[in-house]
Amino acid sequence: MIDQQQIQSVKNRFEIVGNSPLLNRAIEMAIKVAPTDITVLILGESGVGKEAFSKIIHSLSKRKHAQIIAVNSGAIPSGTIDSELFGHEKGAFTSAHDTRKGYFETANNGTIFLDEIGELPLDTQARLLRVLENGEFIKVGSSKVQKTDVRVIAATNKDLLQRANNGKFREDLYYRLSSVTIKIPSLRERKEDIPMLFMKFAYDFSDQYRVPPIELTPDAENLVKEYSWPGNIRQLKNIVEQVSILETERTINTQILLNHLPEEQVRQITPVSDPSNRASNNFDERELMYKFLFEIRKDVADLKTMVYGMMSGQGYTPSTPPTNDINRLLAAGNVHEDFVQHEEMEQDAEVSIENLSLHDQEKEMIKRALSKHHGKRKTAAEELGISERTLYRKIKEFNLENF
Repeated sequence: MIDQQQIQSVKNRFEIVGNSPLLNRAIEMAIKVAPTDITVLILGESGVGKEAFSKIIHSLSKRKHAQIIAVNSGAIPSGTIDSELFGHEKGAFTSAHDTRKGYFETANNGTIFLDEIGELPLDTQARLLRVLENGEFIKVGSSKVQKTDVRVIAATNKDLLQRANNGKFREDLYYRLSSVTIKIPSLRERKEDIPMLFMKFAYDFSDQYRVPPIELTPDAENLVKEYSWPGNIRQLKNIVEQVSILETERTINTQILLNHLPEEQVRQITPVSDPSNRASNNFDERELMYKFLFEIRKDVADLKTMVYGMMSGQGYTPSTPPTNDINRLLAAGNVHEDFVQHEEMEQDAEVSIENLSLHDQEKEMIKRALSKHHGKRKTAAEELGISERTLYRKIKEFNLENF
C-alpha cells in the first residue's frame, strides 16, 4: 500500500507540484509499477510531464544504476529511425562510414523512454515488437540477431487504438505496450493546482533572473484556472517566464496576463464546466441585464423631468412628477398641454423598451458601450460592470467582433 508520505517524497524529489487526486493516482501507479520490468504506456496531452514519470519509474527500479535514454520518436526522420534505435553496420547506407550502436544496444540493462510512440513508422513498429517479445533486434545492414535487456516505457498524446483501427499503428504492438497504462491529467483536469504551479515557476524565475517574484491578483488567479492551457505545464511555465522578464509590475492583474496569452485562445476562454462557474456566468449576465434596464428607465425619468421643468418654467430639476398627477396639474393651469403629449410619448417609449427581447436589450447595451469607448473592450467591460471574459463571449454571441 502506497501512503501519502511516499507520494510526497516522490513529488519533492522530482519537483512535482499539486495535490490533485488524479495526479496523486498517477504517481501512486508509477511507484507501484517501478520495481517490476513490465512495459508501461504513459498517456497524456503534450506538455503534461510524461518524461518526468518515466524518470520516476526508472529511478525506483532495479535498473536505476544503468542509464535511461529518452527518444522523441516524432523528431527523428523515418529514414534514420531504425538506425537510431537499433544501430547499423558500416556500409549499410551511403553515409554509414562506421558501425554504430543503436539506443537498444547502448541502454542494455537500463531503460528506454520512447516518447510520441504513435509517430513510429510501421516497419519500425514491427522491429520494436520483436524487442518487446523476446529481446532480439537486428542492426540495419546486418543479418546477425543480437540480444538486449531493456525496459521500455512508451508515451503518447494520441489515441493509439484509434490509430490502429485506421491502419497507422500495429494493434499487437498496442496491446504489448499497454500492459500497464498511466494517465497523466491535463491542467484543465487539475485546475486547483494551477496557482501553486504558477507560484513555483514565479519563484524559480525570480532566482534565475534576479528579479522580485510576480504574484497574481484574485481575478488573474481565476483567469489562470479558467484558461484551457492547451500546452499544459510547458505553456504555463513559458508564460510565467515571459511575464517575469517583460513586465515591470510585480502584481499581475487580468489585463497584464491577457497580453501574454494567444489572442485566438483568449477569445475561446470558457470556464471548466462546474456548477460554481455556471452560477458566476449567470450572475454576470443578470447583472448586465439589470444595469441595462435601470439605465433605460433612468433615461426616461430624466427626460420626463427635463420636459416638466421646461414647460413649468422651473428649469431642469431631479424630481420627476408622478404620471397620475398630470391631470391635476393641467386643471390647475400649471402645465401646458404639450407636456401631456410628451408624457404620452415617453410612456409609449417606455412600453416599447419593455417589449424588447432580453437578447436585443443585451446586444444594444453592449453596442452602446463599445461605441462610447471606441471599441476598447476593457473600458467597455468596466462601463458595463462585467468581466472582460463575459464581454468577449457576448461579443462573439452577438456577432459584434467588427463593431
